[in-house]
Amino acid sequence: MPARGCVLISRRLFLLGLSATALSACSTTRQPVMQEPVIDPYYLRMYGPVTNEPYLVEGMDLRRVDPKWWRQEVEYFTTEKPGTLVVDTPAHYLYLVMEGGRALRYGVGVGKDEALVFRGNATIGRKAAWPRWTPTQSMIKREPDRYGPYAGGMDPGPTNPLGPRALYLYKNGADTLFRIHGTTEPYTIGTNVSSGCIRLMNQDIIDLYARVPVGARVTVIN
Repeated sequence: MPARGCVLISRRLFLLGLSATALSACSTTRQPVMQEPVIDPYYLRMYGPVTNEPYLVEGMDLRRVDPKWWRQEVEYFTTEKPGTLVVDTPAHYLYLVMEGGRALRYGVGVGKDEALVFRGNATIGRKAAWPRWTPTQSMIKREPDRYGPYAGGMDPGPTNPLGPRALYLYKNGADTLFRIHGTTEPYTIGTNVSSGCIRLMNQDIIDLYARVPVGARVTVIN
């Protein structure tokens, strides 16, 4: 009897050891669960697809855009009058000045060349929805294979570099060739890109276009 009791006890201990080993193996091989970032539905709606346009404006994957570039109302103290646009190219922000020391702030992408040749004051001389685009002579000279085929202009549409809206800056009645517009590369917002002027996410340029009239003052910090 004592021998049989020892066998039973040894068997139980063996089985318990197997269970402990199995649990240990499971606990050491389990991979941590990566949680998706929780995005406020307010911003999901703000940057969702726009379907009431002549062409579809695709929704943004906000996981790929730092929240600091999302459109938001912020404190902004300036001597500029409400309704003025302030383009801070080094900081990659565009501000629409509001009353009471506030502004609506948009993240922007800045062209390495075209966006850096203008500074100072201008006015919005023209606005266009789904504009036609023509590359500048400097762009054609710099990259003839890329821009040469469009020397005569490109029709509006989803592949047009100006996107769904454009604001044209004038000074002393003349076109400065400086534009505030949409983009076909929305995930470059917050960076200096190869070409173009000041580009916003397409949902943002549609919003800004609706808020700003022809004749509005623009100040470019460069």
